Amino acid sequence: MTAPEENRTTTRRRAPAMSPERRREMIVQTAIPLIAEYGAAVTTAKIARAAGIGEGTIFRVFADKDELLQACVAEALSPEHAVRELDAIDLSQPLPDRLAEAAEALQAHMSRMGAIIGSLGHRGGKHPGTVRGAGRDESTTRLRAALAELLEPDRSALRRSPEQIAALFFGLLFTQPRTQDEPDLTPQELVEVFLHGALAGGAG
Repeated sequence: MTAPEENRTTTRRRAPAMSPERRREMIVQTAIPLIAEYGAAVTTAKIARAAGIGEGTIFRVFADKDELLQACVAEALSPEHAVRELDAIDLSQPLPDRLAEAAEALQAHMSRMGAIIGSLGHRGGKHPGTVRGAGRDESTTRLRAALAELLEPDRSALRRSPEQIAALFFGLLFTQPRTQDEPDLTPQELVEVFLHGALAGGAG
């Protein structure tokens, strides 16, 4: 009797359950690429299969699908990931290299935002809305501050304060004009034009 009882006890053992907060985070991270692909038409069943969980598990941490979509929008708009990437850039690198890395991180952030918002906005269904204006302002402020930190080692060589240069660079990234007959500038090309202007080095 002892051995079977031990076996039964062993089979009942499970890994520690995720906290509700960790479960929500895992579901959101799984859902974001599916929302980018399918928009609001994505089903909670599809999200559950991708996450390797039962569909009912989703509704233990989200009231309904709309709340899940809203959480995904908030995550896509959150600056946390981009700020971490900016903070991880090596300050000992030359300024052009630092800014090129920053441009890549910020462009990836913008691409992620665009994929989620664009997909939800153009595939029908109920749009879950966006983060409030104050949230967007706070996000922009945090990203600019992280960008200014990257410029700080070169403060004495800058025409304006790192904060103002960061705001200018941030604005350029978000409003970079697109043309039909020219490819988009690479981060390195964008940084070169930003730092040295539009004139070719041999001009004049």
